[in-house]
Amino acid sequence: MKITQIDAIPFAVPYRKPLKFASGEVHAAEHVLVRVHTDDGIVGIAEAPPRPFTYGETQRGIIAVIDGIFAPQLVGLALTEREVAAARMARTVGNPTAKAAVDMAMWDALGRTLGLPVTELLGGYTDRMRVSHMLGFDEPARMVAEAERMRDQYGISTFKVKVGRRPVSLDVAVVRALRERFADTVELYVDGNRGWSAAESLRAMKAMADLGLLFAEELCPADDVLGRRWLVGQLDVPFIADESVPTPADVTREVLAGSATAISIKTARTGFTGSARVLHLAEGLGVEVVMGNQIDGQIGTACAVAFGAAFPLTTRYAGELSNFLDMSDDLLTEPLQISDGYLHRPPGVGLGIDIDPDKLATYRTDQ
Repeated sequence: MKITQIDAIPFAVPYRKPLKFASGEVHAAEHVLVRVHTDDGIVGIAEAPPRPFTYGETQRGIIAVIDGIFAPQLVGLALTEREVAAARMARTVGNPTAKAAVDMAMWDALGRTLGLPVTELLGGYTDRMRVSHMLGFDEPARMVAEAERMRDQYGISTFKVKVGRRPVSLDVAVVRALRERFADTVELYVDGNRGWSAAESLRAMKAMADLGLLFAEELCPADDVLGRRWLVGQLDVPFIADESVPTPADVTREVLAGSATAISIKTARTGFTGSARVLHLAEGLGVEVVMGNQIDGQIGTACAVAFGAAFPLTTRYAGELSNFLDMSDDLLTEPLQISDGYLHRPPGVGLGIDIDPDKLATYRTDQ
């Protein structure tokens, strides 16, 4: 079970339509496929999604740090030496999605070696999760139409609405249109991607006070320390920290400072090993968690559902597991399927997914 090679392969799959939000927009999944090879002939896989406007990582940077720093440090380790791998990668500052992808590919390889699903290795609580769909910036009628399509075609009844535009009334109108269209048959929450000030955030939340929102997420900048604490103290819904909590230490600081009352766990950011630390920290602090989405493709979504299905707390709310539906294609031999509002973890060992070599040859960008 020793690691013999780690690959980092760039690929790009276009989106049918761009996902737009306060901190940027995405037109193609320009991600990195990470493969961990072992001396038993096993290959574990994961993907790293660069988000330069959030974490400063680029596709070329992820490849460089894996090829030049992580791979030489990790080749020769056993798949069970995950803490050694994490400690060695931690010596390099930043690069969260690169580290996460290597970690998850190791877990996938371990599951394949042992003949067990990763979900069972992690905790084995269930085999599925309810799905939440993210709605990016658009006109109210178009966002309502997208929500209708997701409900009718996939049974999804929880929607995360991207907000953070100016004037605030643009986004208030969207959320109100969604609530008026669906009444109480859907769950709604909002994500500002740090686009508003604390004062704008409070005005918006007061304007939406009658809409029964489930959560509010990252409405204002994380470095507005006093404004953020003030805002969270005024809200009567849980305030999710996301981009502000890339590490367990950040989770501790945000929650104990009164700057957040819930946490978004993203396996694309903290892998399986780090996500377990965040989850257990959240349990100890008594805060809610939501399985977030790093605008993952199907590989990343398979990782998210594998982790989320493993624990009771991560299945309490719908996970953000559907935005791969906006991609024009993907790399898997068997696409993920959402039905009746649920995504089941793929059957099989490890993550339960495999890469289609023809699709990889089509979409990889290093040849």
